[in-house]
Amino acid sequence: MKRFALAAALMLAALPVLAEPVTISTARGPVTLPERPATLAVFDVAAADTLAALGVPVAGLPEKLYVDYLAPAATQIGTLFEPDLEALSTLAPDLIVVGARSAAQFEAVAQVAPTLDMSISADVVGDARARLAAYGTLFGKEAEAKALAAALNARIAQVQAAAKGKGDALIVLTNGPKISAYGRGSRFGWIHDTVGLPEAYPALKPEVHGDAISFEFIAEVDPDWLIVVDRGAATGAEGPSAL
Repeated sequence: MKRFALAAALMLAALPVLAEPVTISTARGPVTLPERPATLAVFDVAAADTLAALGVPVAGLPEKLYVDYLAPAATQIGTLFEPDLEALSTLAPDLIVVGARSAAQFEAVAQVAPTLDMSISADVVGDARARLAAYGTLFGKEAEAKALAAALNARIAQVQAAAKGKGDALIVLTNGPKISAYGRGSRFGWIHDTVGLPEAYPALKPEVHGDAISFEFIAEVDPDWLIVVDRGAATGAEGPSAL
């Protein structure tokens, strides 16, 4: 009888352990996955960057991410706006992540594999922390996620201290010869909210593409700090630049 019990115990030990479901928060509410995914396809730059920081391998990425260190050997699966469903199906991912620009493709790619929308709202830092924690839970990287969150909080505190009492700021985006300004509530407005730099021109509208402005406008506002995002430099565009 003892031999039978021992044999049964050994057989049970040899069986694969069933994975437990994992529930995480997403831009579309809580989602429960039956197990941790092994093969991952990502259609979002922020998600790919966070996963790389956590040490989570990504098998498929879109073309033209403009971030050289993000999984250069990953399989190309289309673009942020137009996923290559054939390449995606060939990759056979266990999970697909979309966000921001690719969120509109949620239903299309969800036909291939379970999909998460991990878009980040105007609350950039708050959502970044939430997404980091979610990825940590999903991939068993809780300790790494906590360490990254602590490093982020320390860096924010450092910048806040450096900016305190140092005047106001105007955030502009240059796109070739064009210039747009962004205030609170816009995609760059988190800089004012998080860093604590007051707006040099509080009347800006929270438009997706900002308010079109001129060099004369900048001179009239006369901000203490001019924070410039150069889209052309980020995307490798050639031609005239407002800078």
